[in-house]
Amino acid sequence: MKVVLPGGTGQVGRILDRALTAAGHEVAVLTRRPARERDIGWDGATLGRWAEAVDGSDVVVNLAGRSVSCRYTPENLRAMMQSRVDSARVVGEAIAAAARPPRVWLQMSTATVYAHRFDAPHDEATGVIGGSEPGVPGYWAYSVEIAKNWERAQAEARTPATRKVALRSAMVMSPDRGGVFDVLLWLARLGLGGPVAGGAQYVSWIHDEDFVRAVELLIDRDDIEGPVNLASPGPLPQREFMRALRAAQGMPVGLPATRWMAEIGAFALRSDTELLLKSRRVVPGRLRAAGFDFVHPQWPEAAVDLVGRARALRAYRRAERGVPVPR
Repeated sequence: MKVVLPGGTGQVGRILDRALTAAGHEVAVLTRRPARERDIGWDGATLGRWAEAVDGSDVVVNLAGRSVSCRYTPENLRAMMQSRVDSARVVGEAIAAAARPPRVWLQMSTATVYAHRFDAPHDEATGVIGGSEPGVPGYWAYSVEIAKNWERAQAEARTPATRKVALRSAMVMSPDRGGVFDVLLWLARLGLGGPVAGGAQYVSWIHDEDFVRAVELLIDRDDIEGPVNLASPGPLPQREFMRALRAAQGMPVGLPATRWMAEIGAFALRSDTELLLKSRRVVPGRLRAAGFDFVHPQWPEAAVDLVGRARALRAYRRAERGVPVPR
């Protein structure tokens, strides 16, 4: 199977690239900074020779877009919107122009499209799209607009021979350096992984192994199209989420943080408090209906697995540098 990964050099792209390549598939990565033989240069906005990789491919999984791990300044928010919409639009143009278009186009989206709420979970059928919740920062609505426009760019693409799926993904948890789990584990190891602003806000997540398996199912299932939630069936409040992570790490202390402390921490990490404070209670309605069986459905067990892999990865990096491994 030939797979094209636009934007495949980020955390999620690296996860998919590794897994699909290990499974024996031919993977081409579209990137602004090609560094390997199978990397293909593109600008994420205009058609070019990169479109030849799409023609004759079996699957396109578009992951391109400005990282959300940044301060949500007006400039960065505009860059998030433009990079996502432009890449989805131009991928659609490449598929539309292909003599042999791919049979499926999986387009990255986000669980942030759903409303900030604590009472009921969001599935694809009954979930409430956000943007008008009372009492939340106004710019949160812009994040929802980004997600809606991202999905709209795919939906409006004229690609009748190609099935289209929008991946409304929760946070993908993997031990890769720089990913969200890496940051959360670092905080837990420092004793800073306590409840934030009370910790009642829900955290939706998916283990990287289940993310890959869900993508593989969506590639194979010709009867599934449209939005699909990629999230574990076990979202949980942030205070419980971090308590389980601390237990897996063996750290008994987790200092709490008020909202203003979260603002300072997010500024220091060059991130934004929306990632910490918005309650994302998202569940995988369509995946479960399709018979998908999660390997890691609950966070405490998933955290143990991820912490173990993170330790093994740190030990491997130390060995590479000739640094003795602590006992």
